[in-house]
Amino acid sequence: MTLAELQNLIDRSLFATLAYRDGEDRIQIRRVFCTWHRGLGRHLISTNTSSGHVACLLRDGRASLYFADDVRFEGLNLTGTVTVHTERPWKELLWHDGDEKYYPKGVDDPDYCVLEFAADGGAYYRFDGKGTLTREETEAWDRDRSFADTYALTHAAGEP
Repeated sequence: MTLAELQNLIDRSLFATLAYRDGEDRIQIRRVFCTWHRGLGRHLISTNTSSGHVACLLRDGRASLYFADDVRFEGLNLTGTVTVHTERPWKELLWHDGDEKYYPKGVDDPDYCVLEFAADGGAYYRFDGKGTLTREETEAWDRDRSFADTYALTHAAGEP
């Protein structure tokens, strides 16, 4: 797959699978709504600060983020680290009208945070082959990009 094809896979995905280690060093996975991206290597996820996965990621930020399209038989597994952001600018970036149902105190709700996943490499596959993605390739591809909500770019307003 080309870098553009990998970007397309990420951009049209609504969800990703986040893998991390718990307090007993067991691998855990969580399906997350993940539509904010800065190219191939940086991804943002809003979540509850009180969630068990946030506590685990604060202890050990190593993680994987996996994007897939089951219909097209494509997948991208990124490895990297997660930073937990509780600062208002990060929270404002991902905030949407209606998020109060999850975070009743609004954007300043202490139970609202943003996970920033930073890739250091990865592996991908498709029906026609597989390959690896290096940190250098990712950084070069992402160099002049900023975070964007690809849900807004790839899905018509009001449509799933």
